Amino acid sequence: MIAMQYRFTLPADYDMSIIERRIRDKGPLLDRFPGLGFKAYLYAVADDTATGGRENLYAPFYVWENHEGLSDFLCGPPFVAVTEAFGWPQVKTWVVWHAGIGVDPRQARFATREITAITPYSDLAALRRQETDRAKEEIAGVGGTLASVAGFEPTTWTLMRFRLWAYPPPLDVRVGAETYRVGHVSWPAADNVTATK
Repeated sequence: MIAMQYRFTLPADYDMSIIERRIRDKGPLLDRFPGLGFKAYLYAVADDTATGGRENLYAPFYVWENHEGLSDFLCGPPFVAVTEAFGWPQVKTWVVWHAGIGVDPRQARFATREITAITPYSDLAALRRQETDRAKEEIAGVGGTLASVAGFEPTTWTLMRFRLWAYPPPLDVRVGAETYRVGHVSWPAADNVTATK
């Protein structure tokens, strides 16, 4: 599995209702996209007290079942439409260690994404077990976590944690993380309840 995200920083005076309308209109178009585990249509509004956001962002997050799905998306019309609307983004990817999905991620209203450095010469197998256990516990808990993804990126040696929330995430979770609102979740395969890699 591969996680992927690109983000666009929008002007301070940008009318974010344009993004909300775009998500509402275009979100369902990926509900059956081949190879997609899920896509969270994320955005942030400057000075939003629920997220603590400082800038306007459009930042969709994807989990792909395989590289073919990711490649088909980036080489196809949906991504062309994104670049025509917003420009050519840097696309970040992470190898997924674990992607846990709760009962129905489409109930998500908020998301957090945290990236931290991996210390050189770390025991990666132990870190993978630790992050996998953490993600599983978050889905099993009662804190409103609807999805939890853990992964790493070996070029810059960073760890990534992504979570979908039914409610505004706790303040301690938001420290060091980007927090977003969720406009739509494309979840094409209802039987993909939990996937561990």
